[in-house]
Amino acid sequence: MPRRDDAAFADFATARFAALHRSAYLIVADEQLAQDLVQEALAKTYVALPRLREVGNLEAYARRVVATTAITWFRRKGWNNETATEHLPDLVGPAPTEEVAQREWLWQALRELPIRQRTAIVLRYYEDLTEAQTAHAMGCATGTVKSQVSAGLRTLRKRLGDDVALVAELEGASA
Repeated sequence: MPRRDDAAFADFATARFAALHRSAYLIVADEQLAQDLVQEALAKTYVALPRLREVGNLEAYARRVVATTAITWFRRKGWNNETATEHLPDLVGPAPTEEVAQREWLWQALRELPIRQRTAIVLRYYEDLTEAQTAHAMGCATGTVKSQVSAGLRTLRKRLGDDVALVAELEGASA
């Protein structure tokens, strides 16, 4: 992609928006906020195009901007990361299966993790990035990724119990 090629960047943004949005949603746990995050990340990526040494890594750069922007948002004073959970909406249709209930249980526990731990776990296991790629995306050292993932998994284990298969799988994958 030539530098500042508007059509090529528009094609990239269209093709990768859904993948970036999925990651952003898992990090910030809010549909609208995730859309805003991806929009801002794509705008920052577009502005940075002339400075990028390797434009072939555009998606990795955009993913890093998503992660670092989310972390910055959560650090802002006055950020209120609360979601209403006291009253659940009425379900339309059949009751969820046990698998869906367990996924929701895990998802809720993941949303309660601090932003850096959640970001490290999402990038490492959902996006299936290596520790080095996760560190690059988060703008930190590999050791920081390891410690954030370890702390996040430890917290999930405490909240969900040792018998949760997914936490055990994640721990096995990080070894």
